[in-house]
Amino acid sequence: MFRINLLLSFLLLTFGLTAQNTVNIIPKPVSLTVNEGSFTIDYKTSVKYIADKDLQAAAKYFTSCIKDISDVNLAVVKNPSKTIELKYDKAKVPQAEGYILTVTKNKITITANNRQGILFGIQSILQTLPAIRTNGALNVPCMEITDYPAFKWRGMHLDVSRHFFSPETVKTYIDLIAKYKFNTFHWHLIDDQGWRLEIKKYPKLTSVGAWRVDRNHLDWDDREIMKPGEKPTYGGFYTQAQVREILAYAAERGVTVVPEIEMPAHVESAIAAYPNLSCIQKPQSVLPGGIYPVDYQTSYCAGNEDVFKFLEDVLTETMSLFPSKYIHIGGDELDKRFWEKCPKCQKRMKDEGLKDVDELQSYFIKRMEKFVVSKGRKIIGWDEILEGGLAPEATVMSWRGEAGGIAAAKMNHDVIMTPGNPLYFDHYQAGPQGEPLANGGFNTLGKVYNYYPVPKELTSEQAKHILGAQANLWAEFIKTRLQVEYMVLPRMAALAEVVWTPVEMKNFADFRKRLQSHFVAYGQSGLNFSKGNYSVEIKPLIENGKLNVQLNTEMPDVEIRYTTDGSLPNPNSLLYSAPFEVTSSINVKAVTVENGKVMPLEPSSQSFVMHKAIGGSVNYVNKNSNAYPADGPNSLVDGIRGTYAVGKFWHGFSGKNLIATIDLGSVKNISSISLGCLQHYRDWIFMPTEVSFEVSVDGINFKQVGKEINNIPPTETQAIIKDFTARFNNTDARYIRVTAKVLPEAPKGHPGEGKPVWIFADEVMVE
Repeated sequence: MFRINLLLSFLLLTFGLTAQNTVNIIPKPVSLTVNEGSFTIDYKTSVKYIADKDLQAAAKYFTSCIKDISDVNLAVVKNPSKTIELKYDKAKVPQAEGYILTVTKNKITITANNRQGILFGIQSILQTLPAIRTNGALNVPCMEITDYPAFKWRGMHLDVSRHFFSPETVKTYIDLIAKYKFNTFHWHLIDDQGWRLEIKKYPKLTSVGAWRVDRNHLDWDDREIMKPGEKPTYGGFYTQAQVREILAYAAERGVTVVPEIEMPAHVESAIAAYPNLSCIQKPQSVLPGGIYPVDYQTSYCAGNEDVFKFLEDVLTETMSLFPSKYIHIGGDELDKRFWEKCPKCQKRMKDEGLKDVDELQSYFIKRMEKFVVSKGRKIIGWDEILEGGLAPEATVMSWRGEAGGIAAAKMNHDVIMTPGNPLYFDHYQAGPQGEPLANGGFNTLGKVYNYYPVPKELTSEQAKHILGAQANLWAEFIKTRLQVEYMVLPRMAALAEVVWTPVEMKNFADFRKRLQSHFVAYGQSGLNFSKGNYSVEIKPLIENGKLNVQLNTEMPDVEIRYTTDGSLPNPNSLLYSAPFEVTSSINVKAVTVENGKVMPLEPSSQSFVMHKAIGGSVNYVNKNSNAYPADGPNSLVDGIRGTYAVGKFWHGFSGKNLIATIDLGSVKNISSISLGCLQHYRDWIFMPTEVSFEVSVDGINFKQVGKEINNIPPTETQAIIKDFTARFNNTDARYIRVTAKVLPEAPKGHPGEGKPVWIFADEVMVE
């Protein structure tokens, strides 16, 4: 049993007053008035409530929290003289999760619609108290709070398949969820790399499917499968007894746990245990990483009745454990090539009148939804469940941007927004220099805070289907509890305000100030949190044909000091006050300085390569993806070369040719043009098949000056950066047109075989 007092440093996360009459509650309450004085919790304090089992449970939880940060035992009596009263008043608090917290010198009252609101009021009290055990006075400032959430679904996700995390770690994660008034824990229990939930009817799911060979010394995409004679030793699973204990722990804190049982893809761990569930029925081992052999199947056979019997059995046991209204069934990234060749799947399609494998996927999801609904529950699926037709009552979790969510809302289906940009917390939050290896992308604290889950494309009626938002923490690169904490803190606090606080009340500068006391509490509690918010963003600005550099930090009241010669900056280096012009190739390094000291972070660093296209304007025939905008339309001529950190400096084009025309601003004499591109097999990013270069003086009549055919095979799984280049005799040109032709589809053997792929491009360099 993981005892409450061992978790308290996580549970009591923030943390009070930084100055008189200042309360640093996150998420920001709807209404907060701070008055003079405080209520002192001491041995004379009692908890008062009417006879109600939910109020009794909330009171027990609160008294245990107070006991663990002090030596105060709050008595529970009928008529105390100094009280903390918990009570219901649905008329006064009509919102289901709302509460009113009133603190005077002699009494604290939490009034709520239900137990959930009582618990949120308790969390607001705890945020004004010390983060760790203390012998000091427990003073709650006198105040009046009226509070309720902006969105119904406020979620955090944790992937325990790619790396298994102990029940104790899961509980600490739940503590963080509760502290910041989230109400949902999305538990990703099943994936190719491990089956983590005990299913008594199918014991091999955990005796076989929960274990893989240890390849942790290798990069995620370089891990070969188990060899003959090797033993799978890395992994783990949760017994049903442990699951019940975790669920009770979450319920005590007002957190609903939604299990994810993946289907029909991402189930190689199940097929390793029971090969008869696949189309090929070939013995295989649990995947140790992100790349798998072409003859491995990671999906169930949609034509096999045994598969549906198996899944109904699994879901029956799952639903007997989890009382949640929703069951997440995955539905993403299905490799359909096995279905296309499988006689059973083809027969299913013929028998059911299905025209293609997309409709077969829809049949699969609809059939499983019908079963789940028959048990009184509802399904959630990733946005791929839209393919082939959406199940009647399904809720869509939109992760590939917002397009899937928009489409579902327009079809009157409920939606939870989880777009990779900015809500994938496995992406970098700073750096990447000085940061632990992450899964590409770049989602800073500010990007998270400034997100709003309701797209402008929706009408007011359609917008009602947006239940809320959720951050996802995928664990390919996250192996330990410390890494889990680092990736979610403090971004979790920013998302809490996104889904709780009215959008018109949000203010990033105010949030950053309140966050400072949370940083102190994290440190006191031993939490591993990112200080990347103190890092400096080095941003190119193209204005009037010139390249300027802007330096920003998300933290208030600090200096930015920088150098341009590649040397390490210090408190006496150049003080940044305004954007400065770049006229030659330089290496900018920058740090934040607080109270005369450099913050203990790796300096931000960015090289700028000067060439003749710098500062030009760029026009595209095909618009690039909103998910990968780099630094905007002129990113191809901002002097920055892309790196292996996918997503930060790359322009992304999905299924389209890159056709860009660059206006140099004046006629220039040039002799070479090049375009940088990235191949990243696992992320569906491939080299263009060819790149051609054209020049023009008038922008109307173009002539080709070179073309390079790609020589990198699409089957190459190592990440590669390549410059496509044309060299030619000196010629005058004002306009340059670059055309990069996209690979028609993902290559044979790739998980996305036959589907559109990406071109990633960075800089067009002209000499």
